[in-house]
Amino acid sequence: MTWNWDVAKDFLPELGRGLLITLEATALGSVLAFALGLVWAMAFRSPTRFVRWPVAAVVEFIRNTPLLVQLFFFYYVLPTWDIKFSALTTGVIALGLHYSTYTAEVYRAGIDGVPKGQWEAATALSLSRSRTWAAVILPQAIRRVVPALGNYVIAMLKDSPMLALIGVVDMLQKARAEGASSFQYIEPYTMVGIAFIVIAYPASLLMRALERRLGH
Repeated sequence: MTWNWDVAKDFLPELGRGLLITLEATALGSVLAFALGLVWAMAFRSPTRFVRWPVAAVVEFIRNTPLLVQLFFFYYVLPTWDIKFSALTTGVIALGLHYSTYTAEVYRAGIDGVPKGQWEAATALSLSRSRTWAAVILPQAIRRVVPALGNYVIAMLKDSPMLALIGVVDMLQKARAEGASSFQYIEPYTMVGIAFIVIAYPASLLMRALERRLGH
């Protein structure tokens, strides 16, 4: 089997369109994961066990269930209860919810890393609990965990091809369609692999550099 440059050239526009969908799913999933993860992390520190325990149970259940199972559940099971979303929306929800359980642990580590004296200083200044979180604790905690959060964005990017299994027309789905129509598989799949490397590798280098800089 030899490389066919004509097939590669013809597939390039389709690859670009699939790439946009891949990046959209990753970006939206990341926003959801970061927001929900912060909610879980703050719930872990709730003084009420009736908040902590259910949240901990939900987080552990999601974290220990494969992403693919969750994806199929949202796409195939929820419609039987009249809850239906588009394939892309379903993929974003599955990615965001799944990775929120990991970002929650990242946030929790960042919050635990804030010196105890910061809490005491906020108390001495008579700051309310919400003001303490917003103005004192979270800015310091989030700064500490930015590199780790970035690594999960990269992980989501690499998991995004799973969305093709529910019909999201991302790069992988484009490659499958191209291979089925031209019977040339090496070009589209190789190009998809290269596209992921081109995006993920520089991003991982950036996260490492950022981690070193914030660590000083």
